[in-house]
Amino acid sequence: MPDWLDVIFRAVLFLVVLFVITKILGKKQISQLSMFEYVTGITIGNIGAEVVTGLEQKVSIGIIALVATAAIPYLSSLITMKSKKARDLIDGQGTVFIKDGKIMEDNLKKEKITIDELLEMLRKKDVFQVSEVEYAVLEAAGVLNVLLKKEYRPLTPKDLNMKVANEKEPQTVIMDGEILDESLATIGRSRGWLHTELQKLGVTIENVFLGQVNSYGEVTVDLFDDKLKVAEPMQRPLLYATMKKCQADLELFALATDSEEAKQLYEKNSKKMQEAIDQIAHMIRS
Repeated sequence: MPDWLDVIFRAVLFLVVLFVITKILGKKQISQLSMFEYVTGITIGNIGAEVVTGLEQKVSIGIIALVATAAIPYLSSLITMKSKKARDLIDGQGTVFIKDGKIMEDNLKKEKITIDELLEMLRKKDVFQVSEVEYAVLEAAGVLNVLLKKEYRPLTPKDLNMKVANEKEPQTVIMDGEILDESLATIGRSRGWLHTELQKLGVTIENVFLGQVNSYGEVTVDLFDDKLKVAEPMQRPLLYATMKKCQADLELFALATDSEEAKQLYEKNSKKMQEAIDQIAHMIRS
């Protein structure tokens, strides 16, 4: 076999072997790596490169070396799942850089991180002033996580004592002009319903590059033709306007009637309608 053909054969073979090994080791190997996983990945890559280009090396020996090296992180992952001491030893622990708003200089020196590098890490987290940080830790995978002081955190509905409905993930129901029946089934909708919603937006399936349905049952689309504009869903604003009109009508009826019993009934229902509006206004108002 010519050398060039041998190299191609080895490259394809080891690509398949590495793919299988990566699938077995799991998605963790392609996410943020710990120091141990980083070293293991470099070793596996070097073995593969050496056997592919080193034609004097036997392919079988290279595969055995790859499998043996890959077995180490696989076994270590099984051990670390059951033992915290093993996790701390193999994966390492996070290092606190800021605690109670104070920079831990000794920990920066321990991890060989300069103050400039710390500031850069904070800027990547949209933090430009150290005084805003309550706590910051460098995780074992090398990612800096930051907890802001309470006065600098974004305001949430809970801070305002507001009750909000749970929101489910949007479902992609159209992709590249094709309907995804599985996604429609997930939200309990049919093709007929989807066609009706698209007609309300004034578009057809063939023109839609991407279509999604949110947790409120509203369809949003992105068209192939970027010059065309699609109207925003109006169900929730219309519902809010209708409820406000009903509440106002009840107040008018209460003022217009001469019957004291009817007046009390209208006022009671008007208050109930207003309470319902207040409870769901944040969900249905545009």
